[in-house]
Amino acid sequence: MTKTEHAVARSAAKEKKAWKDLPLLLIALPGIAYLIINNYIPMMGIFLAFKDFSFFRGIFGSEWCGLENFRFLFQTKDAWIMTRNTILYNVAFIIIGTVLSILVAVFICELGERKRVKWFQGAMLLPNMLSWVVIGYIAYAFLNSETGFINNTILGRLGLDPISWYAKEGAWPLILLIVYIWKNIGYQSIVYTAAISGIDKSIFEAAAVDGATKLKQIIKVTLPMLKPTIITLTLMSIGRIFFSDFGLFYQVPQNSGAIYATTQTIDTYVYRGLMELNDVGMSAAAGLYQSLVGFVLVMIANTIVRKIDSDNALF
Repeated sequence: MTKTEHAVARSAAKEKKAWKDLPLLLIALPGIAYLIINNYIPMMGIFLAFKDFSFFRGIFGSEWCGLENFRFLFQTKDAWIMTRNTILYNVAFIIIGTVLSILVAVFICELGERKRVKWFQGAMLLPNMLSWVVIGYIAYAFLNSETGFINNTILGRLGLDPISWYAKEGAWPLILLIVYIWKNIGYQSIVYTAAISGIDKSIFEAAAVDGATKLKQIIKVTLPMLKPTIITLTLMSIGRIFFSDFGLFYQVPQNSGAIYATTQTIDTYVYRGLMELNDVGMSAAAGLYQSLVGFVLVMIANTIVRKIDSDNALF
């Protein structure tokens, strides 16, 4: 076969392969379009972090301002408060959420194939289907100082004075933690339930034959088998440790200014800065700051995991 014939044959093979892969590309097209629109096009906003944005001039027409947006962000008196709150809340959510999710998954798997298991799973997953607006009003029904369930039913019967919850800073770390766990525990436990269900049952049978109790089986078999899943999900959570759940920190406290010291996070600060100050550049700087720090933390955490146990590292 001559070089020309070989080139023609190769071109025909490539064209045939392209037509063969076309249905798969069409199936993937909606997902690709979503990634481009939702993940890549917004990356143009990186320019805004370094510009004195003007709506009349647009992104590329606005003047460059260097690091002024970052300086404005970190020189405010709330910079330390919002950063501290964001990190500490997320650390608590990761640790407590992971422990409780594994615990719920173990309990569900121990119930076996009974019908009530599906009812339990559905009941625990239901809060995750609710929007934060609805959950905010549910929390308000409990915490309202005049008509709330806690003040009228619980504290009233105990003979205690009603508490103005939306002005009491010290109570909100626990309130937000409870609300977060209530909403997300069912959804987070699904992954661990699937991981536990995938463990070879013969391992548990062998452990039972050796005299291991249910508790020992969980400690010696289930938890070690869940180690890769736990590490992967934790690394992914660390990547968003500088991001907070906006609905949780804005809707549940009802945007009460009296408790900003314990409910203000970077996301709510950016939102208020954008809505009240109309400062697009500062908001973009905060978003870029969150993304860069999250990326660095993931790289550091993954490096540590790779040195300790390379098989469970993400990359």
